[in-house]
Amino acid sequence: MRIKHTIMNISAGLGSQIMITALSFISRTVFISSLGIEYLGINALFTSMLAMLSLAEAGIGSSIIYNLYKPVADQDQLKINVLMRLYRNAYAVIALIVFLLGLIMLPFLDVFIKDSSVENITLIYFLFLINTATPYLFMYKQSFLNVNQKNYVITSIYMVSSIISTCLKIAILIYTENYILFLIVESIITITTSIILAMIVDRIYPFLKNKVTNKLDSETRANLMRNIKAIVLQNIGVYFIFGVDSILISSFISIAAVGLYSNYKMLMDICRTFINQIFNNMYHSVGNLVAKENAEKIYSIYKITMLLNFWLYSMFTILLYITVPPFITVWIGSQYVMGHAVLIILILTFYERGMRNSISTVKTTAGIFHEDRYAPLCQAAINLIVSITLVQFIGIVGIFIGTLISSLLVPFWTTPYLVYKKVFNKPVRNYYQQYAYYAAIGIGAYLVANFVCYFIPSDTLLKLSFKGFVCIVVVNGIYIALFRKTNEFKYILGIGKTILGKLSQASRLKRKLFKS
Repeated sequence: MRIKHTIMNISAGLGSQIMITALSFISRTVFISSLGIEYLGINALFTSMLAMLSLAEAGIGSSIIYNLYKPVADQDQLKINVLMRLYRNAYAVIALIVFLLGLIMLPFLDVFIKDSSVENITLIYFLFLINTATPYLFMYKQSFLNVNQKNYVITSIYMVSSIISTCLKIAILIYTENYILFLIVESIITITTSIILAMIVDRIYPFLKNKVTNKLDSETRANLMRNIKAIVLQNIGVYFIFGVDSILISSFISIAAVGLYSNYKMLMDICRTFINQIFNNMYHSVGNLVAKENAEKIYSIYKITMLLNFWLYSMFTILLYITVPPFITVWIGSQYVMGHAVLIILILTFYERGMRNSISTVKTTAGIFHEDRYAPLCQAAINLIVSITLVQFIGIVGIFIGTLISSLLVPFWTTPYLVYKKVFNKPVRNYYQQYAYYAAIGIGAYLVANFVCYFIPSDTLLKLSFKGFVCIVVVNGIYIALFRKTNEFKYILGIGKTILGKLSQASRLKRKLFKS
């Protein structure tokens, strides 16, 4: 059942992402041509600032979801309802806190915005705030679908919502060039989508509407509070690691520079989102696995996810490095291309962060929150100190170097150590040996792919697409040749065949229905 749900979730996620990615490029192109790079910078800056307000949620969602895995696996409806009531109340408070904190930040907007001619900044920020705070009122029900490995329901609804939203926003930009109306439409669709999802959850799980008088048992409550405190510290650290780049760029460089960076970030986020459609949809299956199986079984599945993680992240790292500068040139112009040093550091950070996916999934689903609660704060301190120091001397690239250095000094060591010690009961050197082996293979694949792609021109979208296609073929050819005899590859290949079989069956069924 775990594999079936994972396949359904991944298939829905990837299909959705292809459609949304195509629309996002059209939307971004229209946005830049209609409003300009400064509005793009404002968009990215306010997104980062409001991510900071979302720290009010830090720890509550992850901890309650972790506590739901076992009662869901045991079909303990009473305990599920007790936890869901707590979850609902917690998120109502969170929505209020986020909104109030957002209002408090209003008078200080000028501190974060340098060299901007954008009008109606206060109203724009307020609309961003509404769009951030309101969905928290419905988030607890969406999370219950995730725990039950029904991510595909959420994905399908959000795909339809994104298509409608993007089409409407593109029309607004083309015909009115009105950024305020653009944001109002986005807010209305976001809130409507959240309400629809909540109604779907009530229909699938009617027992969630039952009134509950029982209180949470003392052991679960104590564990919950302990984990919440730990995750709060972790999430605050994580924000100051990954969330402040746009704020630092806006404060020390300019709002236009935030816009330039946001294009690079968007391309990497698209790649990361494609990969996460696989790993996020496996996440709750791993949680179910950890709740039921022994250490050896968990370790065997982890090795499979680590190979898949390396395969996808290294492939996209190589593809991004080879194609991003020419793609931006062809897409919106050479004036939007940043320095080569920026690309190198961003790519290395993308790979390092991505390679922690599989080990971090085991850590989170195993409920390891308390032991490394201070690690992200240490990482955040290193990041801020190095970034603020280096930006004074080498400019924007110094901000990104700070992020990379902080990652290599802290989570690169702490996360594997805790998982191998507490979950796998194995020496952590096994992890670093495998990591080094994969890194060597990735470097070799890059050298071959870069050599082959060097001879392919990239001055048009068609030629660039061919260059990207060749890069993917070369990298995958090398990996298949090297890994084809491993048990992990055979397992992944088996799941791939199952997915293709399911899609083939669905296609045949649609043809039969159409003929009838």
